[in-house]
Amino acid sequence: MRQDPERLVETGYDEIAVPYQVWVSQVEDDPRLRYLGNVLKQVPGRPDSLDLGCGAGVPCTALLAERGPTIGVDISAAQVELAGRNVPDAQFIRSSMRALELPPESFDLITAFYSIPHLPREEHGDLFRRIAGWLRPGGRFLATLGHRDLDVVKDFLGVPMVTSSYDVETNRRLLIDAGFAVPVDEVVTWYGGHVTYQWVVAIKNGERTVVADRRRP
Repeated sequence: MRQDPERLVETGYDEIAVPYQVWVSQVEDDPRLRYLGNVLKQVPGRPDSLDLGCGAGVPCTALLAERGPTIGVDISAAQVELAGRNVPDAQFIRSSMRALELPPESFDLITAFYSIPHLPREEHGDLFRRIAGWLRPGGRFLATLGHRDLDVVKDFLGVPMVTSSYDVETNRRLLIDAGFAVPVDEVVTWYGGHVTYQWVVAIKNGERTVVADRRRP
């Protein structure tokens, strides 16, 4: 991959910020709401949540913010601006995932919908370890990952976009090596048979700790 993948993703999503938000709203069979709904049932109280690659904040960051304190992260300034307007109750950070720094054991739930395959696959294992570090023991990580070996730049809504992934067995091994149990590991095809991803719910090893009040000011 000769072009800078981080720059391609940043400029690409800046350019298609509004068209992408419209496209997301029109996809009727996207599994993300089903998976997110199931995970939210497993997390008690008002969870501290982190949404990696939050885009314009809808629908998922908004749903997380309804449940508890939520931070959305995106590399695109245009997406972060939209997200701030769409979900005023959440906090947003403009950052790449590789540069993101957060306090350890700060979250009960971390989500990454369609965003990790935009990061070069050789960095996925390190990202999983960092995500495990940000989660409290027993915390959940819900993510969509690529399902096959792929490392390409291809058109997405008229802009060049990075897709970089391993096969499902490698993804699962990287998660386990990072300190996760992986009770949910499913390959799902939708959008008329044109879109396939690996959906995982990973749980950080260790017992969940309950804190009386973790609300951020």
